[in-house]
Amino acid sequence: MGAVFLGRVPVWAVAAALPTVLVVAWALGSLARWLLRGRARLGVATSMVISILGTSVGLLLAGWIDPSVSLWSPLTVLLALGMTVAGIAAYGAVAAHFQRPQRETVAELLAAGESDRVEFKSTARINLRTGAKDERMEQIVAKTVCAFLNADGGTLVIGVDDAGRALGLDPDLATLKSPDHDRYELWLRDLLTTGLGQTAATAVGIEFPAVPTPEGETVVCRVTCRPSPRPVYLRPAKGSAPELWVRSGNSTRQLTVDEATEYVMHRWPLNLGSSIAAQLRAAVRFSEEH
Repeated sequence: MGAVFLGRVPVWAVAAALPTVLVVAWALGSLARWLLRGRARLGVATSMVISILGTSVGLLLAGWIDPSVSLWSPLTVLLALGMTVAGIAAYGAVAAHFQRPQRETVAELLAAGESDRVEFKSTARINLRTGAKDERMEQIVAKTVCAFLNADGGTLVIGVDDAGRALGLDPDLATLKSPDHDRYELWLRDLLTTGLGQTAATAVGIEFPAVPTPEGETVVCRVTCRPSPRPVYLRPAKGSAPELWVRSGNSTRQLTVDEATEYVMHRWPLNLGSSIAAQLRAAVRFSEEH
């Protein structure tokens, strides 16, 4: 019976089914990579293989439960999607455990020096040459965070000079009404929210580790930036044009309009997986608001 059935399948149907399976697997894999971002690494080929295997297992289960079931019946579709999701979830759980990155301590970052993912700033508010509060220092911090978000992520350490010597946060804390770390984080998040937007500001991690020095321990500010899933633009002042900053080696630079357009197109291409992910994010936000 199976041979007779296969003999009746038109060649065009087989030809159409193969690319359809690949497209569906790619779309599901893209969605899986977006869901696992920051938790586990999932390559394009791996995600497609998992999706195809999950679909195959679901189809086999549907045929085992009901040998006469059709390909597009609710049972077949639900089992195929369910097994695909289960396969991706299982991979994510295992990968997240074994791929768990070992984050470097601030002391290790200071010893290694600045790089494409590490930047040191002596202060975030005070110009050490003049001893006065300087808005340009604040903009430098915002530009650096913007550049890390638009690249492969990175860490900004405030209270450290270019040579990696911990100076502490006392000059900046002295400018606050309440010179404590909670107030400092609130000010820093307000700065990032104003310049980069609420979404970008909430995606940045801020902590205050103590670093050993010859005189004892000094507290610095560690700003951890993950790669952003969308472009992050800096607005230096109210009403000013948005600026796109990226990381280039161990420096931060602004892209021109044509450079920014090309960079965005290559780094965040528009595709089916991105569209599905955007729709899911919108649905989640809507459900949270209602």
